[in-house]
Amino acid sequence: METAIPPQLLNDPDIAEAESILRTCVHCGFCTATCPTYQLLGNELDSPRGRIYLIKEMLEGHAATERTRLHLDRCLTCRSCETTCPSGVQYGHLIDIGRQEIEKRSVRPLPQRLLRRLLLMVLPHPRRYAAALSLGRIARPLLPAFLRRKIPARHRAGDRPLPRHQRRMLLLEGCVQPASAPNTNTAAVRVLDGFGISLVSVPGAGCCGALHQHLSEAEAARETMRRNIDAWWPLLEQGAEAIVITASGCGQMVKEYGHLLRHDPDYAAKAERISALTRDLSEVVRELDLGTLQAPGKNVRVAYHSSCTLQHGQKLSGKVEDILRRCGYTLCTVPDSHLCCGAAGTYVLTQPELSQRLLDNKLTALQQEQPDLIASANIGCQLHLASGTDLPVRHWIELLDA
Repeated sequence: METAIPPQLLNDPDIAEAESILRTCVHCGFCTATCPTYQLLGNELDSPRGRIYLIKEMLEGHAATERTRLHLDRCLTCRSCETTCPSGVQYGHLIDIGRQEIEKRSVRPLPQRLLRRLLLMVLPHPRRYAAALSLGRIARPLLPAFLRRKIPARHRAGDRPLPRHQRRMLLLEGCVQPASAPNTNTAAVRVLDGFGISLVSVPGAGCCGALHQHLSEAEAARETMRRNIDAWWPLLEQGAEAIVITASGCGQMVKEYGHLLRHDPDYAAKAERISALTRDLSEVVRELDLGTLQAPGKNVRVAYHSSCTLQHGQKLSGKVEDILRRCGYTLCTVPDSHLCCGAAGTYVLTQPELSQRLLDNKLTALQQEQPDLIASANIGCQLHLASGTDLPVRHWIELLDA
């Protein structure tokens, strides 16, 4: 793709990266076949190719209009288009740059600004989120049906074994997961403990930075990355083997620290090492001798939802499915398994209508063969799916912990 971005703008490394990405696009349109929003709306501007054109025009000097913002906001950042693209267009990086640029060039309407500010004040902070969740549970009967369905039921986590093994890995607790689904990380600790690996929580580490990054608060996201790196670094120097992440959305983000901090003279090298040492939980578990587990999946039918951040972002498609089969679970066929469920971080609140339509389609596909339960690899997907079905929705590691 030819570009005509003003030379002075190319001094900005983000704009220079955007131009490089734009030039790899060959207009083929393969991306439209796998884009969830294009499938729903049939509008070229709600496809990756259309959004690429909008970003190109904006960077070349055309006005950043509300129409531009609307179509960029509607993107789920699911990266299904990257899996499909024959030219290797790094669309996920491009859409982040485009969104950050439009925030600089035009003022977002006040109601949207307030919602985004509220989300960033609460969601990345575990204590604030837990308090808000407790209040939501109390007020549930008074809330509109849409919000009432989104408040997860209370779950208990069992006991965690204390770190006792020579092999140690670091566990990112996350920000939303500890209050919403506390058994996920606890189950991961128990399962790996049984294989001689201790998962160690690091108190100084917090939100991975994805919420700030995808809501166009790039500098706040980088500050979060630096804080996590500072928390993890001494333990990695002491011999911790990896950083293990149970939420695939967080895992995708941490694996990109090296790219996002590549221009930071103080953190670039550390960030690159952090990304290299980050493992999705499935990458650790699939290397274990699962034959020692006592067939937890016997006679249980599972519909597995492969989260976008795992199959498209981290390119780990099929790994969890293989683990579940090895543990005896029967996996149901899920049509269009490459399509997003509509959770996409804060998308469920910023684009509720589209999010609900995608959820309805996904649940129809997941429940087609009447499974006993639904499993996923990401807390956002897990909560979103649970809001629309009476079936149990669990993180896959809980099935091994059974």
